[in-house]
Amino acid sequence: MGRATVADIKGRDFSELDKEAKANTENTNKGSNTNKNRNTTTSDSRGRKNRRRQKKTMVVHPVQRLFDACKDVFAHAGTGFVPPPDKIEQLSALLDEIKPVDVGLSPRMPFFSPQATRRAPTITYLHIHECERFSMGIFCLPPSGVLPLHNHPGMTVFSKLLFGTMHIKSYDWVAGAPSNASAVAEPSQTAQRSEVRMAKVKVDSNLTAPCKTSILYPADGGNMHCFTAVTACAVLDVLGPPYSDLEGRHCTYYLAYPFTKFSGDEQVSIPDEEKDKYAWLQERDKPEDLVVEGALYTGPVIREN
Repeated sequence: MGRATVADIKGRDFSELDKEAKANTENTNKGSNTNKNRNTTTSDSRGRKNRRRQKKTMVVHPVQRLFDACKDVFAHAGTGFVPPPDKIEQLSALLDEIKPVDVGLSPRMPFFSPQATRRAPTITYLHIHECERFSMGIFCLPPSGVLPLHNHPGMTVFSKLLFGTMHIKSYDWVAGAPSNASAVAEPSQTAQRSEVRMAKVKVDSNLTAPCKTSILYPADGGNMHCFTAVTACAVLDVLGPPYSDLEGRHCTYYLAYPFTKFSGDEQVSIPDEEKDKYAWLQERDKPEDLVVEGALYTGPVIREN
């Protein structure tokens, strides 16, 4: 999910919801002006009712609320930044409430259709917003689509599964664990010798919407993860801060090997029944069959001011 996969796509100038709210407000104001010209004892009462109607029409859509909260939560975000617990709860609660329709999505859209191809299914990315402090976007996966195992260096990431079923497998590095520098990946995967590092499995299960927002942190929570679409699905991601090559936050891909594959497992005392909870991860080149295309985000457009 690095910058190479993120399309710099801008949405429409004004959302339909904003237009509707403005139209309703104008109609209400006209009603208020008419009432002011009436010499009746109920004019003030009617005026108050009209003002209440006006307030009801000025609804802030969920994506705008999420953006406003991200501006606050990630105002001082940098590499390694972790929001305080109350801010994490705030963002999670907002994401928990977002539905596909709120971001202009439907499972019937073309990029969720099964793909009859020998290559891995194409994944679509809908760019919502990106700045130095955070980014917002949606990954759309057709059935069997895969976002390969990759990391989020120095980042806190909120992932909201909007619809569908997805298998998630994630890992965290094991602090102080030995590495095995002699390991070599298959030539088809990478041309360079690379050490393997010990990691512990954090999550290895299916997730089905509706469900709670998943959160990963710079050093725990499953910072390296892989997404596999069991059915067509969509994931709304909030990254703080976003990937940045200039600031050393590169997206790195990994191969995962069973814990017993390398001799390094002899240096670590782990019960046999728990060895399947550990693995060796090795850096790899970006998978050749990974295709992520940008598409126009058609949901409500945020106002940045």
